[in-house]
Amino acid sequence: MKHRHPPAIFIADSLGLDFLNSVATPVDAPVDWIDSGDGLIDWLAQAKLVPAEILAEIEASAMPGELDKIADQARNLREWFRGFVRDRKGAVLSAADLNALAPLNGLLHRDEAFTMIMADDGGRGLKTKRSRRWRSPETLLLPIGESLAKFVCEEDFADVKACEGQACTLIFVDHTRQKSRRWCSMALCGNRAKQAAHRSRLKEG
Repeated sequence: MKHRHPPAIFIADSLGLDFLNSVATPVDAPVDWIDSGDGLIDWLAQAKLVPAEILAEIEASAMPGELDKIADQARNLREWFRGFVRDRKGAVLSAADLNALAPLNGLLHRDEAFTMIMADDGGRGLKTKRSRRWRSPETLLLPIGESLAKFVCEEDFADVKACEGQACTLIFVDHTRQKSRRWCSMALCGNRAKQAAHRSRLKEG
């Protein structure tokens, strides 16, 4: 029977960091959205990293316990990458960091992605579409690896921040012009901080 979690959190402005935020403490108790094979399927669906029909096919054809093992690999990948980000956030990556990315390059090396030419949405012209061969449940890790690689190569690690909310574990890329973002979101920690400040002012008054 599938478990039920609240909707996954996508506040990082980068799917690579949203993957790290797939375990978090949004309110009081920690939630791991990838705590099982079912959780991995649900998270990938919400992240729109894998087409729904592919997820359904892989889920239907997987051997008992196989997706749970893939979820375990996803959690190991997540915690390895968390360490990589934690050690380098606030700095600028360089070619010297390449060796530390060997586990991610090892995953990407297994990809069987390809590009095809097809009709565009209007049917009048042509466009290219990138796809991949989904040969086994393990291929579910490939789009995650792709999102991590994109984050590493396209984002400035100097802009990676941790939410200032008390007990909040969420991280994000600060894309604001003044680099002034402090909270994972105003709806979560931002409002709580405002309410706490208001109560403190009332006490002092």
